[in-house]
Amino acid sequence: MTVDVKVPVLAESVPDATLLEWRKQPGDAVDKDEILIELETDKVVLEVPAPETGVLAEILKHTGDTVLSQEVLARIEPGAGAPARPLELVPDSAKPAAPSAQPAATAGPERLSPAVRRLVAEHDLDASAIAGTGRDGRITKADVLAHLEASASAAETAAAPAESAPAPETTRAAAGAVAPSPAPPKPAPARAESAPAVPGSRAERREPMSRLRRRIAERLVEAQHTAAILTTFNEVDMQPVMALRARHKESFERRHGVRLGFMSFFARAAVQALGRFPAVNARIDGGDIVYHDYCDIGVAVGSPRGLVVPILRNVEAMSFAGIESRIAEFGAKARDGTLSIDEMSGGTFTISNGGVFGSLLSTPILNPPQSGILGMHKTEERPVVVDGKIVVRPMMYVALSYDHRIIDGREAVQFLVCVKEAIEDPARLLLDV
Repeated sequence: MTVDVKVPVLAESVPDATLLEWRKQPGDAVDKDEILIELETDKVVLEVPAPETGVLAEILKHTGDTVLSQEVLARIEPGAGAPARPLELVPDSAKPAAPSAQPAATAGPERLSPAVRRLVAEHDLDASAIAGTGRDGRITKADVLAHLEASASAAETAAAPAESAPAPETTRAAAGAVAPSPAPPKPAPARAESAPAVPGSRAERREPMSRLRRRIAERLVEAQHTAAILTTFNEVDMQPVMALRARHKESFERRHGVRLGFMSFFARAAVQALGRFPAVNARIDGGDIVYHDYCDIGVAVGSPRGLVVPILRNVEAMSFAGIESRIAEFGAKARDGTLSIDEMSGGTFTISNGGVFGSLLSTPILNPPQSGILGMHKTEERPVVVDGKIVVRPMMYVALSYDHRIIDGREAVQFLVCVKEAIEDPARLLLDV
């Protein structure tokens, strides 16, 4: 009796998914929980594992097809493929020699995220030669880049003139040993992807937009067309928070195992302000305004596939350490492409930090159906007047974009002032004043 391979249950906000590429073909042996195919949705890439060990008997949906929740993708003949793996074993003498550093757990393509797989393919790399530092030994994008840099350095060493060192020393250097050199090292060659275009070239290329990129484009246009977006600005003196962080960051990291960043301060300040101005935490549903008694804050994170906004749930009940730990987890998952649909769904308010990319000032766009988004920016020293004197302080511009249909300008300005006061006097976050 065959076992169906089905599309995972999709969230209500995700209507369908697109099949990327099958990793097995009909007749191939499969192991239980082995990844058979990935599905790209508007928000995340989902992995579909084999529900049973056996042989892939039939593929019903093909690469590029659009599928719905719980739709049958393929069928597996249970048990039939169980002996297939042992039959593939060959005597040790017939096996090709492999470097001892190769991690067996990360050798197969089923262990690679889409971003990593593309990078491996672009540089024609052997994935089994890359040590994975991700969860369960998975290879991350950073692992691939580190491998490329190490390969470039090794190639440069191997290409050095023979007269610069005795032959045995050259052999050891090519194998990775550290050896003294009388001449300063040459700079590592630039990676192929960073090479400039040929001068005068007028070549063009066309690439299809990913589902995520298309969805981002649709939602941005939707926000502009359906909401009356207005933005108000203020500036924040970051010195009090920076001084507090400098005093306690080491003990904080020792105690909680996570770094103390600025996002947790802004998240807590936003929660305090949302409690005082609930319209900023609300949304429009037809002719009604839906108010939320909880704060589910989306944190905009860059990923290889584009901007994603995972959700911190019930931030009003989270500690600083809890916020920082969750954000660090989201960042790692975004890089590896392992964010789940549940982690990306919902949200009542959003915080976007363009300052990490160097943005000094911007007007963030709403994330529908939310009615407010807080934009953080680069901290830069500027002359300001304090107590009648000109002093230099680390200042940050902050912006609040809001839906003017339900949020008045007075509420928006006071909301941003509330955030400013909490950051400039962090004791307010403790005392709720």
